[in-house]
Amino acid sequence: MANQSSKSKKPLSKAFVWFHATSVNGGAMAIAATITSYFSLYVQEEIGITAAQLSVILLICSLWDAINDPLMGVICDSCNPRWGRYRTWFLFTPIFLLVDMFLLFSNPGFIQGSPMAKCIYVCITYMVYGMCVTAYTMPQMAILPAMTLDDQERNDVVAKGAGICALMFTIASTFSNQLVAIFGSYRNLMCIYAVFAVISFWGLYKTSEERYMVPKDPNNSGLKQLIYVFRHKEIWPVMLCWCLAAVSYGFMFTSSVYYAQYILAGQRVDFAAMDEAAIGATIGGTISTYMGFISVGALVSMMVLMPIFLKKFKTGYKALLVSQVLTVICYVVLYFTGKMNFMYCCILSFVATAVGAMVNALVNVLVNDTIDFIMLKEGKQLNGVVSSVKGFAQKCGNTVVNSGLLAVLAICGFDASLGPFGQSAAAAAGTNAVRFLIPALVSVVIIIIMVFYPLKKYFPEIAEMKAKMAAEHKND
Repeated sequence: MANQSSKSKKPLSKAFVWFHATSVNGGAMAIAATITSYFSLYVQEEIGITAAQLSVILLICSLWDAINDPLMGVICDSCNPRWGRYRTWFLFTPIFLLVDMFLLFSNPGFIQGSPMAKCIYVCITYMVYGMCVTAYTMPQMAILPAMTLDDQERNDVVAKGAGICALMFTIASTFSNQLVAIFGSYRNLMCIYAVFAVISFWGLYKTSEERYMVPKDPNNSGLKQLIYVFRHKEIWPVMLCWCLAAVSYGFMFTSSVYYAQYILAGQRVDFAAMDEAAIGATIGGTISTYMGFISVGALVSMMVLMPIFLKKFKTGYKALLVSQVLTVICYVVLYFTGKMNFMYCCILSFVATAVGAMVNALVNVLVNDTIDFIMLKEGKQLNGVVSSVKGFAQKCGNTVVNSGLLAVLAICGFDASLGPFGQSAAAAAGTNAVRFLIPALVSVVIIIIMVFYPLKKYFPEIAEMKAKMAAEHKND
């Protein structure tokens, strides 16, 4: 982003900032966190889907989810409904989300006794959930650069959304069992979350405007819009950064449970002095304590440090660069010394998470940079397409996390059936690597991309373009 950005005609309202922050990152994020943490267990226990069947279902849905991201971006930027190119989606997609939450967490009678019917039902309702997420996430990202040309305003909105996201994810993933007990079922809880999402998205529709929009060119619609993005070589490193940010963030949390259970727990168990119950309690306490440090570190990262970094370094790419340098330092130290002392490892892991977890939110600032760059080079409003390309890259990163971590552990000889104390030295080394070494290497690549950030040389031209857009808007 340019340091001297153009001021909008009027500042963003507090209501818009609130609803933008709580739409995707509020009730909708609580749904996402609950599904991430508990959906697999729910469908196996309550509906009777086997782990093998579920793996196939998730693979099918993940493939379709990745494909429909660019399609959604094209649809957003090709259509021009009366209620707004991006705003329109805030009206009805949360209603679909509410209905789908009722269906996804139901166990209707017509699927009983038929494994195939159960698989089809879960596959369809889960696929619809993914489509709903795509249909409201892309326009939510696209509306911000259409609302304001001021870089600091954009950064503030992104930072507030990241803070709400971290808070809701922590609450939903940590206290779901207690909340289900209060509200009676997962279905009731998820519908309550969805109602809050509906309120937030409708509030976002009410408080948003598409102030800075270029008229749609009817001759350049459809999939042709993707060409306008992909033909610029400057975009490819940014796409790689979006993908790697998801890898870094995913490894940070997914590998932590493995590390706590298979590395740290073994150091705290005294077989000579503990009975079986005490050993189990020690393992459980080790995992919960370590994950507690990680969760709090993520909250501090999103709610405290990210706004400070954006205010201090002004631009998203500089804030990302500094945060990743600090993350690499922490990870390298932990890789070589993390096993020395449990509390030392917890504290330094907290620091590493505090400076590293913001990566997945800071890359959203790069979306705004990319939208401005395409506007400069093509003279076209492709907010939706750029946002969808970011979503596609992020899901590619998530796929790397889901398969890559297990692949590395398998290569190293990891076997969960052997328990925390039966793993080979190679398996322990692999667990240590997926927790610290591989994420450090990923961060190094992000650092290199940010040092040579390809869009920064266009910042002066972008600032001039936005000043002209602001002046034209003022004269309208």
